Amino acid sequence: MRTRKIGSLEVSVVGLGCNNFGGRIDYDASAAVVHAALDAGVTFFDTADIYGGTKSEEFLGRALGARRTEVVVATKFGMQVDAERKGAKPDYVHRALDDSLRRLGTDHVDLFQLHAPDPETPIADTLGALGECVAAGKALEVGCSNFTVAQLRDAEAARSDPPAHFVSVQNEFSLLRRRAERDVLPECERAGLAFLPYFPLASGVLTGKYRRGQPPPPGTRLSGVKADEGPLADASLAAVERLTEFAARHGRSTVELAIAWIAAHPPVASVIAGATSPEQVHANVAAADWVLDDEEMIEIDELVPPPATA
Repeated sequence: MRTRKIGSLEVSVVGLGCNNFGGRIDYDASAAVVHAALDAGVTFFDTADIYGGTKSEEFLGRALGARRTEVVVATKFGMQVDAERKGAKPDYVHRALDDSLRRLGTDHVDLFQLHAPDPETPIADTLGALGECVAAGKALEVGCSNFTVAQLRDAEAARSDPPAHFVSVQNEFSLLRRRAERDVLPECERAGLAFLPYFPLASGVLTGKYRRGQPPPPGTRLSGVKADEGPLADASLAAVERLTEFAARHGRSTVELAIAWIAAHPPVASVIAGATSPEQVHANVAAADWVLDDEEMIEIDELVPPPATA
């Protein structure tokens, strides 16, 4: 599989998002997903302390076992675990990392990410604590998530002791949620940041399993959403139909198109798609070798127009 860089880290262009572990699927199913990903050449695994009520990290660490050294493990902190465990104050940065290391069963995290900005803590203070984590060898690189351009620039300008800087930002991005093209993606190119997209399949809408005028299939992520509401609005599903036709003309699936299109954007390091079964892993990884050319990207823009510039 093709690889790209997140700071000093080398990762597979298709990664695995572990947000389903401990929530939608149990340990055995999670392990099956992890093993399928390893066998398919996936080397980037992204989780967070809050996923699965902290079970995701535990499941991932157990499933990797002795193969931990073969992969890049990323986790996140800062969103509320409970009344005490939240935010990005320096003391909590260290506690959150130690908790994650214990659950993952490892002595270091390759990429340690602030899950969301903490308005109560100066970013320089957080970066200082993260720098201490790097200096101690407990984290190799640090990144952030859900940051705006202004927040990224504040972090870039901050002076921390010891010095630390973000090498990546993880924000929402998909064919149906293209706002990042207007702001954060250009900022990543300017600042040399790796971009990690979450919800690359728009919470499953881009799998093609949802149909206009029909209730969501039972057991799916959006099974509680009414037809023609929210992510299942007719306009979105009509766009998916157009994209499905495009993919079919190329002998590909809608999932492969959704992932290949994201990977075609230069700042993107790895498309971290979730999975609840080995079959979904294989469907995601099938996109790894599809490199869309300029003409194809223009045609996709005609099918699903990009956001208007500010």
